[in-house]
Amino acid sequence: MKYIFYVIGILLLTLGIAFTIQSDLGTSPFDAVLVGLSINVGFTVGSWEIILAVLMIGCNSLLNREKPEVLGLITAVITGIGIDFWLFVLGDLTTLDSAQSQAVCFGIGLLLIGIGTATYLHTNFAPIPVDRLTLILKEITGTNLFVSRTLIYLVFLIIAILLDGPIGIGTVVTVCLAGLMLNLFMHPIGKAIDRILTHFVTSP
Repeated sequence: MKYIFYVIGILLLTLGIAFTIQSDLGTSPFDAVLVGLSINVGFTVGSWEIILAVLMIGCNSLLNREKPEVLGLITAVITGIGIDFWLFVLGDLTTLDSAQSQAVCFGIGLLLIGIGTATYLHTNFAPIPVDRLTLILKEITGTNLFVSRTLIYLVFLIIAILLDGPIGIGTVVTVCLAGLMLNLFMHPIGKAIDRILTHFVTSP
């Protein structure tokens, strides 16, 4: 049952990422790096998700002083495929002909990213390397998810600017709110999932 929530979380997360990319208002700094690499170097956005995941698994291993979390690569592969799939689907379905529709598209995406990330992280099964890095920095700095997520986003923002990725007002909003939203969603979603799992285990 736990793995069902894991899959649901990944599906919501990747759908949210696709919505923010389609909004054309700017994506999260990490996703802007992926898009920038895709435009300048080649390969799909999802492919770069997987490639960067390999690099970050090594980085996380060094910071955490533990063996590389290879399972995180499984999540990255699923996430990369999900991003490319949703971008393909939304490319045919979304028509954004006004600033209002762009804002709605971005808002839906940001909400889905927060809910999806909180959902799959609570299953504690193979976090995406960038999310694992968020948790590691939270422990190292002794702060919360908002601070650690914001620090990571600032670093990727600089890289995205150098790659001429899709930086815009949406990027600023993401840097300011994504960590806060994740911090906000983690507790209530975690409680809801635990309640459902407990009911599932104890029900005849």
